[in-house]
Amino acid sequence: MGKKDKRIDAYIARAPEFARPILNHLRAVVHESCPDVQETLKWNMPSFEYNGLLCGMAAFKQHATFGFWKGKLILDRSGRDLNDAMGQFGRLSSVKDLPAKRVLAGYVKKAMALNEAGTTVKRVVRPRAVLKMPPDLKAALAKNRKALASWEGFPPSVKRDYLEWVLEAKQEATRTRRIATSAQWIAEGKRRQWKYER
Repeated sequence: MGKKDKRIDAYIARAPEFARPILNHLRAVVHESCPDVQETLKWNMPSFEYNGLLCGMAAFKQHATFGFWKGKLILDRSGRDLNDAMGQFGRLSSVKDLPAKRVLAGYVKKAMALNEAGTTVKRVVRPRAVLKMPPDLKAALAKNRKALASWEGFPPSVKRDYLEWVLEAKQEATRTRRIATSAQWIAEGKRRQWKYER
């Protein structure tokens, strides 16, 4: 028999209003298709397990997502970008953005069969280019001892997140604003995605 997790109830209740019907629909389809599914939170997002991680969903400010852990083995490309918005179905703004219930159930059953068979997906880890500290960000951190101390204590992944954010700015005004914001958040010991941490 499947198991529901009260943390998922709380997650859905806190989600933006547009996302609640999507999350409830997905949850119902997964439970109907896989009666022995277990709910849990992974990476602070509702996830479903059956002989391993099966699928997961999430809600953001303007969209929701849903994806299968072994999505590349479950869905064909059919013009979809399998990496779009952290799921195989793109940015969801309503239940209508999802395939029909029967189709979704078929995907869940396919995911179950893969987990039962012990099928694994080879994860490709691409080496990332080394990012150099931009001089303007370095100068902003040097002006603030707290920011510099926090920066030096951050793990490489947190540093990279800030560096990418600053370096991706297309306009000088955006870059300047991001550097000022980064220096403030770093001085407060915040990671760049601190708003989404629970």
